[in-house]
Amino acid sequence: MKLKPLDDGVVIKQLEAEEKTTGGIILPDAAKEKPQIGKVVAVGPGKVNDSGSRIKMTVKKNDQVIYPKYMGSEVDIDGDKYIICRESDLLGIVEK
Repeated sequence: MKLKPLDDGVVIKQLEAEEKTTGGIILPDAAKEKPQIGKVVAVGPGKVNDSGSRIKMTVKKNDQVIYPKYMGSEVDIDGDKYIICRESDLLGIVEK
């Protein structure tokens, strides 16, 4: 199944939570923090401004982005978890 967001929507695949701490302690599922970094899998065409032209999206497919803990809409498609949000909700792009 393909998921294509509308306007300035962004679909993010959540990265897996850390399995253990930096000290080597293995974390049970209940203690894992919700990840705040993900990979962009799809972007919309961009928002339409008042004059009727589209505003170009800043993020693109395969970018790694940081987002707030509780934002967007979580969806489960074919067993994978995704977040759908607006580009303006994102905090930043991780550059390598």
